[in-house]
Amino acid sequence: MGESVWLAERFEEQRPHLRSVAYRMLGSHGEADDAVQETWLRLSRTDSDELDNLAAWLTTVVARVCLNTLRSRRRRGEEPLDIRVPDPVVVPAGPDDPEHSAVVADSVGLALLVVLDTLAPAERLAFVLHDMFGVPFDEIAPMIDRSPAAARQLASRARRRVRGQAPTPDTDLTRQREVVTAFLAAAHDGDFEALVAVLHPDVVLRSAGGATRARHTTVITGGREVAAQATLFSRFTPFSRHAVINGAAGVVVMAADRPLAIMAFTITGGRIAEIDVIADPDRLNRFDLSAFTD
Repeated sequence: MGESVWLAERFEEQRPHLRSVAYRMLGSHGEADDAVQETWLRLSRTDSDELDNLAAWLTTVVARVCLNTLRSRRRRGEEPLDIRVPDPVVVPAGPDDPEHSAVVADSVGLALLVVLDTLAPAERLAFVLHDMFGVPFDEIAPMIDRSPAAARQLASRARRRVRGQAPTPDTDLTRQREVVTAFLAAAHDGDFEALVAVLHPDVVLRSAGGATRARHTTVITGGREVAAQATLFSRFTPFSRHAVINGAAGVVVMAADRPLAIMAFTITGGRIAEIDVIADPDRLNRFDLSAFTD
């Protein structure tokens, strides 16, 4: 077996892990794929005899590529990122399907990704690599030109931000779906008080895009304010299909074969704490939603 074939096979074995790292670092499917591809290009130009631990080397490279992407975002002025709705991972609802169990087990909620987007690039790298993938701070430190102690401090700072801002979701997917069903029913009926009852008093609604604001994200907070917005959704509820979005209950809204929205719900204590909506036609068309068509 030639060296190039051997390297390609080893890389493919690591691809799911690398993409998982890149997605958590960037919250974008396209950018994550680009980061993994760049990692392969760098590997293909490297002498494999110099690689003592291929998996660790690949993780380091993809993390550095993602770090550069995050820094480039800031230089281009793509802020504020605290109201950016990340790309979701969407699969059809099917609690008995083993694929869905795997998605839930390996998922990271959109609410957490939204908070990660508010972190400084070095903070995000330290938190993601250490807290999500168990990379030691001795290995993280050189990636960000810091000491291990400084890397630990960055991760700790990020952890406090996450704990303070990202709600802890309920874990029962069936119960989550019941809450979403109650939300849809109340929206369809225009039942304002039923909507308020299913929403957390401090619920946050983030809506990215729409017919007239494709690149703008609207943020609405408060139970009664979000309930008022949800009543405007009533005419679309018949086109809603249950989905699993980043391991949690969600909805894909389809009119015939045309996607209208992806809605992700974060449910805490049996009530909806966050709703993240993507209605930007350009972004929606990047998703394979064929499983949701009639």
